[in-house]
Amino acid sequence: MTTGEGATLVAPESPHVAPIEPIVVLVGNPNVGKTSVYNQLTGERAHIGNYPGITVEQRSGRLTLPEQGGVTVVDLPGTYSLSARSAEEQIALDALLGFGGLPHPQVVVAVVDAGQLSRNLYLTLQLIELGLNVVVALNMLDEVPQNPPSPSALASFLGVPVVVTDGRRGGGMVELKRAIARALVEPRRGHVLPSYPPELVADAERVAAALPDAWRATKERDRALSLWALSSIEPDDELAHIPLPLRVRCAEVHAEAAPRDLDRELIASRYAVIDGALERLYAKVDRHPPKRASSERVDKILLHPVWGFAAFLGLMVVVFQALFSWSDPAIGLIEDGARLVSGLLTQALPAGILRDLLVQGVVGGVGNVIVFLPQILLLFLMIGLLEDSGYMARVAFLMDRVLRTLGLHGRAFVPMLSGFACAVPAILATRTMERQRDRLLTMLVIPLMTCSARLPVYTLIIATLFPPSHLFGWLPVQGLLMVAMYVFAIVTTLLTALVLGRTAVKGRRVPLVLELPPYRLPSLKLTLRSMLERGQVFLKEAGTVILACTIALWALLAFPRPDTSATGSPRDSSGEARPNAPHAPHGEAPSALEAEERIRQSYGGRLGRAIEPIFAPLGFDWKIDVGIIGAFAAREVFISTLGLVYGVGDTDDEALPLREKLKQETVGGKPRYTPLVGLSLLVFFALSCQCMSTLAVVRRETRTWRWPAFLFAYMTFLAYTLSFLVYQGGRLLGFG
Repeated sequence: MTTGEGATLVAPESPHVAPIEPIVVLVGNPNVGKTSVYNQLTGERAHIGNYPGITVEQRSGRLTLPEQGGVTVVDLPGTYSLSARSAEEQIALDALLGFGGLPHPQVVVAVVDAGQLSRNLYLTLQLIELGLNVVVALNMLDEVPQNPPSPSALASFLGVPVVVTDGRRGGGMVELKRAIARALVEPRRGHVLPSYPPELVADAERVAAALPDAWRATKERDRALSLWALSSIEPDDELAHIPLPLRVRCAEVHAEAAPRDLDRELIASRYAVIDGALERLYAKVDRHPPKRASSERVDKILLHPVWGFAAFLGLMVVVFQALFSWSDPAIGLIEDGARLVSGLLTQALPAGILRDLLVQGVVGGVGNVIVFLPQILLLFLMIGLLEDSGYMARVAFLMDRVLRTLGLHGRAFVPMLSGFACAVPAILATRTMERQRDRLLTMLVIPLMTCSARLPVYTLIIATLFPPSHLFGWLPVQGLLMVAMYVFAIVTTLLTALVLGRTAVKGRRVPLVLELPPYRLPSLKLTLRSMLERGQVFLKEAGTVILACTIALWALLAFPRPDTSATGSPRDSSGEARPNAPHAPHGEAPSALEAEERIRQSYGGRLGRAIEPIFAPLGFDWKIDVGIIGAFAAREVFISTLGLVYGVGDTDDEALPLREKLKQETVGGKPRYTPLVGLSLLVFFALSCQCMSTLAVVRRETRTWRWPAFLFAYMTFLAYTLSFLVYQGGRLLGFG
């Protein structure tokens, strides 16, 4: 199923084909533990985070019940209602009602947060109105020990089964499976229905006359669908969810209803039923349960406009300095292992193309990327702990104050936070935003966030060209520089959003509605599992995409093979001997100078030298240029390309890690790569769009090549311009 701009809910033109297995759908508000319940039921390992917006597409797994056998369980994106004003609401509605040719679910499990019962019951009430076979999973009951709602009273009020669950620890899963099994055999429709004003009922009946025949069912369901259609029409609605005849009828009703507020009538009628039942659901009615006292005290600091930002920056300094200090021993072990493997291959294989491919291309190329796995694992571990604790939602709240002034929706920061891991899922996470304009603007700036693919490049440059010294005797330079790159990315992203939001992607501002989840002790088991899964994804990419790109780049740097005369003098591309070129005596391994000359005369070297005049004003030589070309496949390939250029993986007497070889590169007796060159390269990689996957997913989400082309063009221009200013400005100031 696809959703997005211009998406339309279309009833199936042909009868549904009965699914092989019954379908059970999980639905609920964001951050109610729905994905935890899904994981417990199916044994899957879907990512869990203690802030809204984690699930942006439906995912499915399998549950085996003793009597019914296999059941397909579908986890829908979190949604507050079924108004279909955002992508996740439309995905949920399509799956629940069988729109777009999807099979109808046999059971709908509504996951409800016991601590936010009143708000959660709004969605449950809509499910019951639509005549769905509902089972309620009352989750997180342990978090409201002072005044918990009564499960039996809730079941009596709704008229559907209610099961107490604990998604994080697996409590109540046996009972929930039994309830699902009973619901498959004996479907139950809830009996609670709101009492709408007569005028609104008349409006719904007029709209019902325009319902497509394939949508019609019972009178109650037809009315519920009509009310849904009425609530899905807005003056500036940018998503055409509703077929044209139905939209026309809804527009007519809206025009006749002026100055009545149909949305307010709908919402007020539903909450009147919910509020009226609270006295029997709670021992003590408290429509807005207060936060825990400890959470209040912590939030006074973490949500403060000054101290909150200071705490965030301080935490980032600790995190990124830990990436250097804690991971360095593991990095050294991986480097030693790569050299050992290279040595064994060199001894076992005869000299030739195959040995060069394995030693230089595979071990030397991919090994220089895998060496950063410890840092990536640490980064994912720390981000996972921050997500699970509930702190990330506080950061999103803090950033909303900034985003609002830039014309960017506050919910954009959740995908932007995901951009620290990878731009591709972060762009998919924009589906949780209601307006297409906000989605598009967020998609265009997310690639500026510092993704994990940039981390190995940053680490290599900082560790190589910036000494491990301290400012004022205690502030680590390397850690501060890493934090500065992340802050630079955030500031650049926000400023770019400011410009694009007033030029290429204009639109009005809308307020942020964001739930701040309670602070929870992170689950170390789940966080470690998530960290390992992401590490496996990185290794899989290193073993597939990066490996393929590295082999292709090795071929570009290894061919054409040098043609030597009888005296061993290499010949240039014209076939003329170059007597001044470095060469080794026949039968001996090439020297470092001869190896460099061979790479210089290769296809890749020629390409790098061809574009060298373009990048020379940035301080880059042809070797870095070759790495930049390779990085368009994946940013990490930049490192493996440099490893190929410098022969990392060779087993001569000077076999050194890539960091050491870069440090030893000289021109005229002076270091070739200075801190100024490193800073220029950091800025370029921070801003350039060197990721084909990002461009592909933007094309998928926008359904046009116009915006990916615009994204690539503006980011390349921005990267080149600022890198030029950094390098040339530094030289003018005497830092060259």
